[in-house]
Amino acid sequence: MAMLGSRALVRAPLSSAAKLPWEAAKSRQEQFLRCPSPRLSFLRCHSSEAALAAEPIEDFSCRDTVEELLTKSERIKGLMKMERREAEDMARGRRWFPYLDEYKAAKGTVSSREIVELIDPHIMESRKARMKRAVAGRSYSICLVIEGVTDFGNVSAAFRSADALGIQSVHVVSNLKNRRYRDNRHVSMGAEKWLDIEMWSSSADCFKVLKSRGYRVATTHLGSGTESIYDMDWSMPTAIVIGNEQMGLSKEALECSDLHCAIPMNGMVDSFNVSVAAGILMHHAVYDKVSRLGYHGDLSTTEREILLAEFFLRHRENTVDVVEQYARQRRGPSISRM
Repeated sequence: MAMLGSRALVRAPLSSAAKLPWEAAKSRQEQFLRCPSPRLSFLRCHSSEAALAAEPIEDFSCRDTVEELLTKSERIKGLMKMERREAEDMARGRRWFPYLDEYKAAKGTVSSREIVELIDPHIMESRKARMKRAVAGRSYSICLVIEGVTDFGNVSAAFRSADALGIQSVHVVSNLKNRRYRDNRHVSMGAEKWLDIEMWSSSADCFKVLKSRGYRVATTHLGSGTESIYDMDWSMPTAIVIGNEQMGLSKEALECSDLHCAIPMNGMVDSFNVSVAAGILMHHAVYDKVSRLGYHGDLSTTEREILLAEFFLRHRENTVDVVEQYARQRRGPSISRM
């Protein structure tokens, strides 16, 4: 029932009466449309780009791309569009947010505000509302790490759960030789398109970077010294690590983590399917965080605008072309908010 309910929620049309936090900017958007600006002039003078929304171009969220993403590193790199910061750039005590307020075009940089204003006319209103709602509920304070999972179907299902729960960051630690190829078409429902996916060759390297970003690393494990997930404070930045379908997590992962946790079980068999376990862990983490803080989506106004620009750039494969052409033809310096 929960799965069916989730599908119904995803496919249901958005109500025009729904109040979004972005509606406060409506008057400013209307003023922008009334007043000439270099970006608006650019849009009005390029009818081919303005017709982008009406073109019958395939939206690649309908394709199953998980296998391609996880086996071709260039696809992962190409998925994320805005410039990303290094962990060393993070101010002490500040929670992790990966993006800078700039897209590096062939002819200079473009800010998130410019991107949103450029791409906005090309996207249907219902689609924009869904993107804005998703961004408003996103957080980087909880992330998922998948180590050694050999079934693409399980990886896809975990991606779909992360997207549905507003968890933006997902990490995959895997050995290509151990992957099993299976037909898992539509398991992820295109969720991978909207997530930040990072690939790693070892858990030690992955955990080192996560800790530098301010995360504690919690590995799932059945054994002594394991803490129940119900006794943990999930309002702290936490990386949830799940392991292989047969062998569980590697010794390296268990030794490099900060703590071991487990989902209490009362059945004859002490195990969940990997994707089910990932869904339970992420759902409880979000629930506990909301119960303690009153919210899950915790991005600042500036971070929301940057992530919305990132979503706009991922909307279709050729939306980047509009930004690239604007960067080539614009006059004057770009607008930056950071």
